[in-house]
Amino acid sequence: MIPVTSSQSPSASQRHVGFIHRTQAPQLLPHLLPESSSPSWFMYQSQTEIMVRAEYTMVESDSYSDLNCEKCGSGELPEELLLCDKCDKGFHMKCLRPIVVRVPIGSWFCPNCSGEKVKRVTSFSQKKIYDFFGIQVDPNVQEKGSSSQDAKRRKKRSGPRIVQKKKRRILPFVPSEDPAQRLKQMGSLASALTALNMEFSDHLTYLPEMAPRSANEASLESGGMQILTKEDTRTVELCKAMSKRGECPPFMVVFDSCEGYTVEADGPIKDMTFIAEYIGDVDYLKKRERDDCDSMMTLLLPSEPAQNLVICADRRGNIARFISGINNYTQEGRKKQNCKCLRYNVNGECRVFLVTTRDIAKGERLYYNYNGHEDEYPTQHFV
Repeated sequence: MIPVTSSQSPSASQRHVGFIHRTQAPQLLPHLLPESSSPSWFMYQSQTEIMVRAEYTMVESDSYSDLNCEKCGSGELPEELLLCDKCDKGFHMKCLRPIVVRVPIGSWFCPNCSGEKVKRVTSFSQKKIYDFFGIQVDPNVQEKGSSSQDAKRRKKRSGPRIVQKKKRRILPFVPSEDPAQRLKQMGSLASALTALNMEFSDHLTYLPEMAPRSANEASLESGGMQILTKEDTRTVELCKAMSKRGECPPFMVVFDSCEGYTVEADGPIKDMTFIAEYIGDVDYLKKRERDDCDSMMTLLLPSEPAQNLVICADRRGNIARFISGINNYTQEGRKKQNCKCLRYNVNGECRVFLVTTRDIAKGERLYYNYNGHEDEYPTQHFV
């Protein structure tokens, strides 16, 4: 994977204690008062209503040298202290739950002031799961068909053994045999997407206000892009077909208080197994330089930077959105990597696939390198 890179803006640095600004509500100007305003109008307004109307402005503070983290009580590592734009209290990025991995670009509010709580849906009915993922046919009906298809694939490979150079091919995932377990797996993904107010999608989305599909031209890639082979294309198509009929990959989306949503293997998985395609809205990187989305994936890197494309998994996505990143700054963190992103030229367009890089045991959490061969994304706070 090649990371999304952008220069840090001045507003981003203002979240650090070294560049702190205190928040203060401005006076309500006469022309902003309601038509029926009078002295008694203010007397009967609740504090909540007044605070909703008031906008926050930034004014310089004399000193924040004695500011401590509200969680650990320490004032050490001031460069990692975030200041709430509402209550003016400080928090270490690594002390927050989930951890904040980079300095927010816009305004930032602490958990107490944001008023946002983690919304987790405990369970979905079978009908809701089918509707959520657009499954039209009962997967139990398809099991016999899929078994015969697998048999055909095995029969096709039978024959005289020919000695040749071993090639790394993408393998299809093996769904769990128990239909009830597959429902549980899909339910965990539906719950995570719902909690983040996201829609499920199994294809890249091109919106009018973003990059057009015509901009996704693999031939523009600087240095060229590898073409997906016919055999790997059939594997990807097989995996997508299985998912559409409810035979999902054997993964569970699990919420971790420290890392947030994570993905765990729900069965043994072989090396080079297809996990998912990275899905979301396609946009130009230049439009997202001041975006706080933490789920952007590089799609196209042409020689002309203005044509750089990214996949933004903030409104639409799939299980790839929840796979964790490794800590590039520690050897222990790098050892956790067990999957990777591969960019391919598929019928002239760029696509991003996630595959495993080694055998994975049941219960093991999935990790990949956000930065690839570069070190632009701040991963030092990753677990």
